Amino acid sequence: MSEITEALGAAGAMMFSFDPKLIEIVLLSLRVSLTAVAIASVIGLPLGAAIAVNRFTGRRALIVVLNALMGLPPVVVGLVVYLLLSRAGPLGELGILFTPAAMVVAQTILILPIVAALSRQAIEDSWQEYQEQLRSLGAGPLTSALTLLRDTCFSLVTVVLAGFGRAAAEVGAVIIVGGNIDGVTRVMTTAIALETSKGDLPLALGLGVILLALVLALNATALWIKEAAQRRYG
Repeated sequence: MSEITEALGAAGAMMFSFDPKLIEIVLLSLRVSLTAVAIASVIGLPLGAAIAVNRFTGRRALIVVLNALMGLPPVVVGLVVYLLLSRAGPLGELGILFTPAAMVVAQTILILPIVAALSRQAIEDSWQEYQEQLRSLGAGPLTSALTLLRDTCFSLVTVVLAGFGRAAAEVGAVIIVGGNIDGVTRVMTTAIALETSKGDLPLALGLGVILLALVLALNATALWIKEAAQRRYG
């Protein structure tokens, strides 16, 4: 028990003194995850809106696939990205394996189905309510999709936050394609795993506390946005 107490004390000292190693790992984690979320949102939100307002052959199958991909095993994604980016792979010439760029690719693949599937559901619920009104105004599929993207922005923010939460907590895929290289590709989750195995509890606990604080902040933000939307739109 005394060992844990000492480790917690040391972790607190590292956080409040802004330990350079700790800050470096946290900043890299945020940079990788935020970049992946931005890319996934740019692709996933319009994709979800397009699926929501259009009716086409294979739509139901596409929705099933998207929903299934929300549960993609991270290690499988990491393995696929590794094979693509390795020297023998089709994208090996890019030379980005074991770099933050490879980690961004892996996280984007992981959270893209989440963003697309959840945004599709949110926009389709709104589409069911407003489709007659939009059609009476002569709005086509593209105009309808853009209108609903704007009108459901509060719900979509929570979707994006859910994607960021998944990205920030990811360890399996990023450790495969990033290699957990100190000062280069070591992020919070991989550092926690490594430092715990080494017995360096202060750094692991410090990173764990920061990661938990991020998750709590994300949930609080999502709840605040939802309540703000309810107050605004009744």
